[in-house]
Amino acid sequence: MPNSRQTKKKRVLKKRYKTLIALLIIIALAVGGYFAYLYVQAKQSANEAHDGSEYTRSDLRDQDIDPKLDNFSMLLMGIDSSETRGSDDEARTDALMVATFNKEDKSVKLLSIPRDSLVDIPDYTTEDGEEKEGYATKINHAHAMGGVDLTVDTVEDTLDIPIDYYARVNFDAFMDVIDVLDGIDFDVPYDFSEQDSTDKADAIELQKGEQTLDGEEALALARTRKMDSDMERGKRQQEIIQAIADKTLSAKSVLKYGDLMKAVGSNMKTNMEFNDMKSFFGYLTKGTNIDIDALNIDGTDYMPTNAYYWKLDERSLALTSNILQKHLDIEVKDYGYDFSDDELKGKTDGGNEEGKSEIEQEDPEPDQQPENQPENLEPEEPQEDNGQQQEQEEQPQEEQEQQEQQEQPQEEQPQEDNQQGQEEQPQENQEY
Repeated sequence: MPNSRQTKKKRVLKKRYKTLIALLIIIALAVGGYFAYLYVQAKQSANEAHDGSEYTRSDLRDQDIDPKLDNFSMLLMGIDSSETRGSDDEARTDALMVATFNKEDKSVKLLSIPRDSLVDIPDYTTEDGEEKEGYATKINHAHAMGGVDLTVDTVEDTLDIPIDYYARVNFDAFMDVIDVLDGIDFDVPYDFSEQDSTDKADAIELQKGEQTLDGEEALALARTRKMDSDMERGKRQQEIIQAIADKTLSAKSVLKYGDLMKAVGSNMKTNMEFNDMKSFFGYLTKGTNIDIDALNIDGTDYMPTNAYYWKLDERSLALTSNILQKHLDIEVKDYGYDFSDDELKGKTDGGNEEGKSEIEQEDPEPDQQPENQPENLEPEEPQEDNGQQQEQEEQPQEEQEQQEQQEQPQEEQPQEDNQQGQEEQPQENQEY
């Protein structure tokens, strides 16, 4: 009897072992199959997103770079295009960010450039081969004037760093990604209403406080400038990107990666090929959170006539350039400022709260150009019809934003905003 019981027990255990092994094999095959599917989906999405251009070394690089082995940079362009606003190629950049990636510590620096920043647009060539002379205007005009190439050239000239890759994303991708993730958790800073993605006024209403935002709500929060400024909007966009990254890396989102790739692939254009995109895996697998340091450039409100600009502070711009140069491990240029080691680590907040209230309303004298103002800025002529200008100042915020988004920059002179009578005015609690 004892031998019979032992034999029966061994048979039961053996059967259980076989069942367990079979289950492990099934799980392994399922996991392997899912990751194989993800790989195929990633490659398909990457091919769909690739714009067909080959990697071109920046003029600020001495040699080609391999993102899997070297530090690299990427320009992120958010395009707010639609049937009413025009195609991606015709649109201005509504969000402009520069990300630098350091392979040693797998860290990322993310700089938000205010779209109204006054910069020198370099000379460029149109698609028809016509040579155009550059001039000083808002940085977000560069894309509408000369597309991705002119935007890259302008950012390189402004920051004095090479831009190795770029990605242009319209806001459909932004909303789709957040909806696939079942929303993102975010602390809304204040009560506000904003138009939706179809430009319907006050269609989105949010209350102050922590909550889960869907794609439309997150887009409204990323767009709005009614209660603060372009600088603060840039900071919110950085925080939203961080929230998206954190949600993407959470365990709950693993089974949604395929849908995420589909959402991005159909709404993004980039010069980065799939093999190069694999370099991002090292940053994504560092831990549960990506190490992203948010950077901003200080500045002041500036109005030479009736057109609003964000005038970049020279010291803050120099510090930002040095931080990114150091992060890329390239030559750190001397711009005449003495920065501390802590400043060059880029761990501090770049916001300038005091600068927001400073507004230059008088035209500068020719021999007294404001500090950091590009020399070739030609002040815009004043409006002849003062009554029309006053009426325009009293328009609802949504109408002014819609007009400004439909307006295209005049390539010859930086006077388009004034000629159309649609430039934003930096009044209290008004969007600019």
